[in-house]
Amino acid sequence: MTSATGNAGFYACGIILLLVCGLKIPALVRRRHDMLLRAACLLLFAAGCLMLLAAPNSIVALNRLTGITNVAAPVVYVTTIAFSGASLLLIVNWRPAPEEQTRRASHWCVTAYSLAILAVIVLFWAGNAPVEQVTLFDAYYANTPCIREMIVTYLVAQGVAMMTASTLCWRWSTEVDGSLRAGLRILAPAYLIIVCYDVIRLVAVIARWTGHKLDFLVDKVSAPLAAPASLLGAIGFALPLAGPRIAATARIVRQLRQLSPLWRALEAVPTPGAIRTSLPWWRTPPAVLLTGRKTALYDAIRALAPYCDPAVRESAYRAALRDGDDESSAAVTADATMILVARERQRISPDQQYEATQTPAWRAGDLVLLSLALASPRVRDLHGTLVPQQKAARHE
Repeated sequence: MTSATGNAGFYACGIILLLVCGLKIPALVRRRHDMLLRAACLLLFAAGCLMLLAAPNSIVALNRLTGITNVAAPVVYVTTIAFSGASLLLIVNWRPAPEEQTRRASHWCVTAYSLAILAVIVLFWAGNAPVEQVTLFDAYYANTPCIREMIVTYLVAQGVAMMTASTLCWRWSTEVDGSLRAGLRILAPAYLIIVCYDVIRLVAVIARWTGHKLDFLVDKVSAPLAAPASLLGAIGFALPLAGPRIAATARIVRQLRQLSPLWRALEAVPTPGAIRTSLPWWRTPPAVLLTGRKTALYDAIRALAPYCDPAVRESAYRAALRDGDDESSAAVTADATMILVARERQRISPDQQYEATQTPAWRAGDLVLLSLALASPRVRDLHGTLVPQQKAARHE
């Protein structure tokens, strides 16, 4: 059933999956008729139980506690079939399709895999497996009446479910994009790995039927495939759920980084009447930090408005056009230059303000463009040229 190593890995994965399933229970209670949520909970529960029960130590303990030799085999097989059916059920309900078609497919899936579970239980009690086998049960009992059919039932049931789920995932991935597409493209090969697992074990079983002995395929070749299949499956299901949130956070972080030049330039600008709250980046959600930073920047820009000189903007605008900028780029460059000069004017001569009617209508709405302009050498050069001119004009 499994290799004799990695008990800790089985238990860790199983506990994590069951904890995640437990977190879903409140939502399941509220939305008990949501087939997609029910399938997801069943999948998490079955996968968690499978990890816990398939550990070699658990197999031995289960046999000892019940006093029934090899009872762990049908228990693990039943859990495996439940996991396979839940995987297929989840994909069927997850993928967009007509409601009636989804309902029929779900009913077929539940019925077929419930019958497979019942068959495994009946075949085990009808058969005879007196010698305990922890890692080579599939090959050892490949020729035993009833037990042989039980082994084939679970392998075929799992293989069919995984092959179908892999096909559905791949076909669906061609119709979507983004994190959902990436998740489906990961799930498809994850399910194929499980199909390979089943095929390899079936080859070992069939080899016993023909008088050959390929038992190494069970414990040496197929068993190591469980770990990568589980890992890819977890990533495949998590990516569509976490992908949009990760992408949104990445966009926010990118905006924060793009706004850094403007923030450094205006952070010390006094903003009378505006309340500034310190938001430590290490414990503030990125979205809240971005909102707070934008608010502070708008307050600073409004505070500098009375010190903005239209002549400075016009000079910078014409200089940018001469350097080859188009009109929109030149406008942003001019705005950024005027802000820097206004900052100096507010700091040095706070009483010398322009009349509100003289303040030009410049574009401060796009903070990112303004910030990127402030980071350019051209704005620094224009600022260095125009500030001395302003000082000379005041002395005259």
